[in-house]
Amino acid sequence: MKKRILSGMRPTGKLHLGHLVGALDNWVSLQEEYECYFMVADWHAYMSEYENAADIREFIIDNVIDWLAAGIDPDKSTLFIQSEVPAHLDLHMIFSCITPLGLLERCPTYKKQLREVKTRDLHTYGFLGYPVLQAADILIYKAQKVPVGEDQLPHLELTREISRLFNNLYKKEVFPSPDAILTQSPRLLGLDNRKMSKSYNNTINLSDSEDVLKSKVAGMITDPQRIKLADKGHPDICNVFSYYGVFFPEMKDEVYDWCTNAKIGCTECKIRLAHGLIEKLKPFYQRRREFAHDKVKVEKILEIGREKANAFASGVLKEVRQIAHLSV
Repeated sequence: MKKRILSGMRPTGKLHLGHLVGALDNWVSLQEEYECYFMVADWHAYMSEYENAADIREFIIDNVIDWLAAGIDPDKSTLFIQSEVPAHLDLHMIFSCITPLGLLERCPTYKKQLREVKTRDLHTYGFLGYPVLQAADILIYKAQKVPVGEDQLPHLELTREISRLFNNLYKKEVFPSPDAILTQSPRLLGLDNRKMSKSYNNTINLSDSEDVLKSKVAGMITDPQRIKLADKGHPDICNVFSYYGVFFPEMKDEVYDWCTNAKIGCTECKIRLAHGLIEKLKPFYQRRREFAHDKVKVEKILEIGREKANAFASGVLKEVRQIAHLSV
């Protein structure tokens, strides 16, 4: 039997190229080998966006359209909305009762977010318990594997610790200790050389039109040391060159030559990149248009996914409630 995976995304905005190369391409390959549950993590979105939650529903549908356009196959994977499977919160409550406070307060991601996020108040009970809900998300499906980047390993270790706490408390091997599938995602910076994020307004969104993509690429920061066309460039410090490396690795040597020997200017280099991206993304754009024009189909996919997720999760919850001496 295939091993089971749980992964998800928070619907806090439109998805961008970073999501495509950093997660979606990986999800598409994983669904061939694993039994995949892909979750729209709207409760996790609400934890940080509770003051501006009006757009979450719109982003849910828009994000799932991008998933489908990227190649996530509802015949191979279960796509569902987290808040439509009540067992997540039930298990979250049980785990909250057994999780030591110190485990959550020491979580490096929690401390980093409190330091760095200044636009929202994250000093809330819900946000502190973010990793507990994440553990419930994973373990309600008894997932054996979780695709993560290295920066997310502390969260997964906390999930493993909660699994051990429950199993040891009730002296039963109820939950697995899920292992990480470390994803080596390409590093894709935003248009201004900072992390690609909607907060910085520096993204190339998967829903952008071709004209918008061309305009955004034209505005990308290039080699600041190359002032005139005749100046030789430094590709290793140029974000445009890094995009060629991610999307067109077969062209890296050629583009390096263009730049270091001043064969073409930065403007022309960006025009060629934009045209290349549009051509490469044509199949994605076509599928995206089809799903965007048939949102009833998208809703139906999520409905089927909800039923499948609920059926599995409710069975696990019934088992847990019996073991924990709670009413069934």
